[in-house]
Amino acid sequence: MMMLRIRSRDGLERVTAEGAHITVSQLKTLIADQLQIPLHKQTLSTNRDLLLAKTPADLLAFTDLTDPNLPLSSLNLGHGSMLYLAYDGERSIPGAPPVTPAGSFGRKMTVDDLIARQMRVTRQETSHCDSVSFDRDAANAFQHYVNESLAFAVKRGGFMYGTVTEEGQVEVDFIYEPPQQGTEANLILMRDADEEKRVDAIAMGLGMRRVGFIFNQTVVQDKTEYTLSNAEVLQAAELHAESELKEWVTAVVKLEVNEDGGADVHFEAFQMSDMCIRLFKEEWFETEIMPDDDPKLSKMKKEVVVGVKDLKEVDNDFFLVLVRILDHQVRVFLSTLPLHQSSLFFVLMLCLGK
Repeated sequence: MMMLRIRSRDGLERVTAEGAHITVSQLKTLIADQLQIPLHKQTLSTNRDLLLAKTPADLLAFTDLTDPNLPLSSLNLGHGSMLYLAYDGERSIPGAPPVTPAGSFGRKMTVDDLIARQMRVTRQETSHCDSVSFDRDAANAFQHYVNESLAFAVKRGGFMYGTVTEEGQVEVDFIYEPPQQGTEANLILMRDADEEKRVDAIAMGLGMRRVGFIFNQTVVQDKTEYTLSNAEVLQAAELHAESELKEWVTAVVKLEVNEDGGADVHFEAFQMSDMCIRLFKEEWFETEIMPDDDPKLSKMKKEVVVGVKDLKEVDNDFFLVLVRILDHQVRVFLSTLPLHQSSLFFVLMLCLGK
């Protein structure tokens, strides 16, 4: 028996096969049977960027699983592997119960029922920023510290500073790491309002502003079941809501095992969906996370509508909107001398009295 994980706009689902050696065509048949997505509507890939495709033309770029006779084993795909699925149209989520329409005969609607029906959690397909571009030195400095010094054993985070272009592209030029305490599962920011004001002022003088939040996940986290945990969703939503910047980006750095058994550092970028920020601002989230809570689900104080279900637990993936990642080399000038990333960090520390 083999299980494959399928991530689509509907979140994470699974399909099972009787044997370990199946072809792309057989996998698509399994998806049609088990997830009720017609064969002709499916586009599959091992590349998660498939979920960023917005037009039929974009989908044509993902060709790694277009050969129907290709064995999955030839791509080192086996039990537990992750695949990405795009499809057009609507679907009925397997196992979803029929919904009773508001005002149906025999059902008494309360005020809470009416409010909950306005809170319909759907997947947001398009982010407010076109992409996020990291200065190579800034990104490398952050990942090098959490990799070499912390060994991805504890969490570390920082605020990203840069600019937002007229086209909606976020450019990150440096990362400010506030006083903090990280553990295997949590990141506590011990924020100093005066210090942050000084950083903001320095950034403003350089033509920059705060544009996002970056943190690393640890090697002890079981990330096979989620992209961001419920605690990470809460922290990301809080900082996004505080910023009031619609292009605000949340970036995640993680260590993943590659095909050769080694470890690679990966960056991923998201925006928290508009509904996520609304739910956070209106205090729908349960902010106390208990040890037995499922990390892939965010708990609500009241029921919300997800698909055709009234739920008080929402898959975290519904709150995430993928953002393309690019890179650039920062060019900041102080007087007549070029100010590179390391120098920029040094100037920041001097101004902050470090």
